[in-house]
Amino acid sequence: MSPVFPMLTVLSMFYYMCLRRRARTATRGEMNSRRAIESNTRALPINVEIVQYAKEVLDFSSHYGSENSMSYTMWNLAGIPNVYPSSGDFTQTAVFRTYGTWWDRCPSARLPFKRTPPTFCSQDYVELAFEEPVYPTAVHILETYHPGAVVRILACSANPYSQNPPAEVVCIVQSGTITIHMEMRPKPEAQNSRTKVRTPDEIPVGEAGRWGPGEWWEILWSEAPTKVNGPQARQFTPCIKQINFPTNLIRLEVNSSLLDYYTELDAVVLHGVKERPVLSLKTSMIDMNDIDEDEDEEKYGCGMDTLNKQFSIVTLREWPTNGYFDKLPYELIQLILSHLTVPDLCRLAQTCKLLYQHCCDPLQYIHLSLQPYWARINDTSLEYLQSRCTLIQWLNLSWTGNRGAISVSGFSRFLKVCGSELVRLELSCGHFLNETCLEVITEMCPNLQELNLSSCDKIPPQAFNHIAKVGSLKRLILYRTKVEQTALLSILNFCSELQHLSLGSCVMIEDYDLIASMMGAKCKKLRSLDLWRCKNITESGIAELASGCQLLEELDLGWCPTLQSSTGCFTNLARKLPNLQKLFLTANRSVCDTDIEELAANCTHLRQLDILGTRMVSPASLRKLLESCKDLSLLDVSFCSQIDNRIVLELNANFPNVFIKKSFTQ
Repeated sequence: MSPVFPMLTVLSMFYYMCLRRRARTATRGEMNSRRAIESNTRALPINVEIVQYAKEVLDFSSHYGSENSMSYTMWNLAGIPNVYPSSGDFTQTAVFRTYGTWWDRCPSARLPFKRTPPTFCSQDYVELAFEEPVYPTAVHILETYHPGAVVRILACSANPYSQNPPAEVVCIVQSGTITIHMEMRPKPEAQNSRTKVRTPDEIPVGEAGRWGPGEWWEILWSEAPTKVNGPQARQFTPCIKQINFPTNLIRLEVNSSLLDYYTELDAVVLHGVKERPVLSLKTSMIDMNDIDEDEDEEKYGCGMDTLNKQFSIVTLREWPTNGYFDKLPYELIQLILSHLTVPDLCRLAQTCKLLYQHCCDPLQYIHLSLQPYWARINDTSLEYLQSRCTLIQWLNLSWTGNRGAISVSGFSRFLKVCGSELVRLELSCGHFLNETCLEVITEMCPNLQELNLSSCDKIPPQAFNHIAKVGSLKRLILYRTKVEQTALLSILNFCSELQHLSLGSCVMIEDYDLIASMMGAKCKKLRSLDLWRCKNITESGIAELASGCQLLEELDLGWCPTLQSSTGCFTNLARKLPNLQKLFLTANRSVCDTDIEELAANCTHLRQLDILGTRMVSPASLRKLLESCKDLSLLDVSFCSQIDNRIVLELNANFPNVFIKKSFTQ
C-alpha cells in the first residue's frame, strides 16, 4: 500500500480536529465569521448579535421631499421599513433630489473641479444614528425602487448620543517591519484639538501617534457606480470590512448618475456585536504592499490629515543634480504636476527641494476641491494650505468642517489670506457656517461670482443680508437654507448680475410673488431659476417673472401647488420665454393640453419637461410636443392618468431619442 494514503488520513484527521476546535471557540464569541443567534432553548452566548434599525436621521445633503412633511424625505429612513419588500414609487421612502445626468446637462450645470480622485464619486449622503454602538458585522440597505445608487458606507467612532469624547485610533510602527497596528486608545481629558498629525513613516519606532481628531471615519465598503438592471426592490448587503471601534453612526454616500429614475430607500439595518471580534482584539499586522494607495486615502486615515505634517517638512535632501528635471522648463513640470491629486502632491513634496518648490507653487492651487477629503479637513489643514492658496480662484469645501473640525476662526483666517482672488466658493452642507463666516466671505472675497450654500441649514436667517454686499455674484445656491424674505430682497436688489439662482425648499420666504417681482425688475440676466417646492407663488408672480427675465432657459416650478393652469400662468410662460430648455411643472395637477400645445408652439428648444401627476394631458398633445421640440430628451409623465404604459411604449417607438419616464407603484 502506498505511504501516500496514510499521510492523507493523518492530514484529514488533523483538519477535522482544527474545525472542531474552531467550532467550540466560536460559541464563546472568538470567531467573528460565526454569528451567535438568540435561542429560547439554550443559554445565550457572550457575543450576541444585535440587529437594529436607524433611530434617527442626523444629516443629509438633499432630498426630494419638503421640509415640512414626511413624503419622499430622508427622515423616512428612521425606523422599521414602510414599503419593503414591495417595489415602486412610494411617498413613505427616502428619495434624493436628482438622478441620472440630467442636471448636468442643464444651463445651470456647473463645471467639475479638476484633480478629483477617481475613487471619489459621491454626489449625496445621509447620516444615520442607531441606538447601540456595535462592531458592525453587516449592513442591510432596503432599496425599494431603482436600486444601485449607494457607492460607499462609512462608520464613525463618535457616539451622537454620548457626551464623552470618542476613543481614538492610534498607529504603532513595529521595529523591523513595514506594518501598522490599529487599536483604540482613550482620549486624554486635557488634549489640544490641534494635535500634530504624523504618518507612519514619521513616527519613531514603537511610538504611538494620533491619526486625526477624536472623530474617526472608516470606510466599511466602497465601490464604483454600477448599473442595476430593473427597478425592483432588493436588500443590498455588501461585504463590509471589520473595524476596530464600535459605532452607532453610519453614513451612506450615493451616486445616482447611472440610474434611470429616482432611487428610493426604505430602511437601513445595522448588525453588530458589543464585544470586539477576535480579529480586532489581536494585533492586526497589515502588509503595506497589500494596501491600495487610493483606498488608503479614502479611509481618511492617511489622506488629507498627513498634509499638515508633509507640507511643514523643511529638512529635505538636496541632491547634487535633479537629473532630467533640470532640463525641463519650469512650466512643463508644473503642467505634469497639475494632473496629481492633492495627497499625491503632498507625498511628492517630500522627495527633494526642487519638487517641493513645484508642489508648493500657488499656481498648483488655482482650483482646489477638498470635498473628497471631507472627513480629514480641519483648522490645521487650512492653516498649512494658506501659503499655497494665495492665488486660488475656485475652492470647494463642501461637506467639510462639521462637528467642530473647522472653527469659525480657522475658516476666517484662511479666507483673510486666500480670499482676494476667489471667484467660486462651494460650501454645501457646511454646518460650521454662521453669520460671522458670511460676513468674512463678503468682506474678503470681493471678486466672488459663485456661492453655493446648499443645505447650510444652520446659518441664521438674518445672516444672509451680508450676501447683498457681493454685487459681482452670478450664481447663488440657497437650496434648503433659512434665508428670509427681507434678506433675499436685498440680495436681488444689489446683485443684478445674477444668472443662476436656486431657492428650492426655502421655507421661510413668506411672499414669493414679491420675490418674483423683484427678480423681474432687477435680475434681467437670469438664465436659470429653481423655485422647487415654493408654497405661495401665484400667477401674478409668474407674470412679473416672465416679463422681466426673458433670458430664462431653465425654470423649476415643481411642487408649487398655488399655480393653476386656469389662470393662464403656464401659457404666459410659454409665450414670454421662448429660450426655455428645461421646465419642471412636477405635481401640478392642473397642467392641461393647452399648456402643452403652447410649449410646442413657442418653446421649440425645450430639452427637458416634467409634468408628473397631471390628469389633464392627453396623448395627442404630447405627440404635438414631441414633433415640434426636436431637441427634447427627457419627458416625465409619471402618474399622468391619461398616459398609460401602452401610450408610453408607442411614443418610445416613434420618438426613440426621448427618454419618457413613467413611474409605477406596485
